[in-house]
Amino acid sequence: MNLTGQQLIGYRESAKSDQTFPAFDPCNGAGLETFFYEATEKEIGEAVELAESVFSDFRDLSAEARADFLEAICEEAMALGDKLLERAAAETGHPLARCEMERNRIIQQAHLFSELIREGSWADARIDLGDTDRQPMPKPDVRSMMQPIGPIAVFGASNFPIAISVLGADTISAFAAGCPVIVKAHPAHPGTCELAARAILGAAKRCNMPEGIFSMIHGRNTEVGRCLVEHPGIMAAAFTGSLAGGRALMDVAAARPVPIPFYAEMGSVNPIFVLPGALAQKKEQIAAGFVTSLTMGVGQFCTNPGLVAGMESDDWEKFSELVAEKVSEFAPSTMLHAGIHEAYTKGIEIRKKSADLELIGKSSARPNPDACEAAAYIFETNRQGITSDPTLLDELFGPVSTLVNCGGLEDMVAIAEKMDGSLSASVHGTEEDLIEFHPLLSVLQRKAGRLIFNGYPVGIEVCHSIHHGGPYPAASHSFFTSIGTRCIERFVRPVCYQDWPDSQLPTELQNANPLNVWRIVNGTRSNNALKA
Repeated sequence: MNLTGQQLIGYRESAKSDQTFPAFDPCNGAGLETFFYEATEKEIGEAVELAESVFSDFRDLSAEARADFLEAICEEAMALGDKLLERAAAETGHPLARCEMERNRIIQQAHLFSELIREGSWADARIDLGDTDRQPMPKPDVRSMMQPIGPIAVFGASNFPIAISVLGADTISAFAAGCPVIVKAHPAHPGTCELAARAILGAAKRCNMPEGIFSMIHGRNTEVGRCLVEHPGIMAAAFTGSLAGGRALMDVAAARPVPIPFYAEMGSVNPIFVLPGALAQKKEQIAAGFVTSLTMGVGQFCTNPGLVAGMESDDWEKFSELVAEKVSEFAPSTMLHAGIHEAYTKGIEIRKKSADLELIGKSSARPNPDACEAAAYIFETNRQGITSDPTLLDELFGPVSTLVNCGGLEDMVAIAEKMDGSLSASVHGTEEDLIEFHPLLSVLQRKAGRLIFNGYPVGIEVCHSIHHGGPYPAASHSFFTSIGTRCIERFVRPVCYQDWPDSQLPTELQNANPLNVWRIVNGTRSNNALKA
């Protein structure tokens, strides 16, 4: 399968612009196969209008047909073989094993969604039966369920070229709901995006899907993303990336004549609070686990812990020494691309100059800037330092974290209160610690989307219960997740049918319940058929 670098608009290719951009290997700066064409406004419009034209047909397909389509996508992605993994590794610096892990994740995820929509209860079908004899007024028959909203714009993440990109949960959940998708390929891994897009199109053809349920456009220019979100045919957008990029597009979505939901997963510090009981019992294990979590993926996960708070004590001092020692062993490694490497390097230099921080540990080996390598760093401060320089609570994307010395529970609570919203917050402690530090836990429940006990934030279980979101700026809307099956809720809305003929109702709401879906009938959950 040869890369063309063109826009994939339904089943056809398009290259109307005279502007192109290359893909690079961040390990050596070398250019990779194929130049990629910037999408024009006309091409973006064609992709969205095609999606609009087939939305009704796609929406009306059975859940079984959509589930078959998701499983065909898995088969087509696997059929790409090592080519997908090798291209992803070349464009990101990720080892092949990491790329294979990402591929495994998208396969698992697609199967979860196919099972979800076959089972059917995700649609939240509700029926309140009418009663014509009710006095003083008859009771109408009222039924409702979730319905897809229309074409969705998807912006993938730079740090997960397979798992949170073209084949990620945003795309798959939108398909599961019955929404067409237009993906804006990430310019840091455009070749990986094209391969993944062709797998989706191959599956669509195999399953006789209407042309236009999927398109992909390229663009390094920010105007491409703006134009996509502004198009009146787009009904919602999903984004994973930086706070600056997400906020800019979020503002575009809100400024439209008809605003749309913009679901962004953005910056997060993911603090860890180490309580005294756990610190006394297992400081060595916690230190080792923290440094592993910090440096995994060269610190380029959205959940790498950027802050660790603990109580001043001999145990905490020893913990800090252990962390500094383990960080010194981290071998500098290549970051995703030159832009991220430059931002990380500048951020480290700013922190080194801060009067409120002390550098207590770093990689002993020197990084090679020509290979976009990053070293790991550990800084130290206290509550006063955080208070005087709140930027220390901002995410710096890479393998860097700050240890915060706390004088007591009051300091920990004050630091938690000062934090912005976060995707996660981890607490290491005993059950007795949790009782004593309950005021801290009360704050963290308001500040984070996922609370972890005696564990670490990196490594997200893709399942039905997971929540990957949090209060702003971790996400643009803390009610919704971007990972796990609940993320389908972003692309549907409730539609209510009152006194509608049974034959004209959606299948999930019909009396016979031919799909055997669990529904709420007169307030009681049931999958029984109803009498006509």
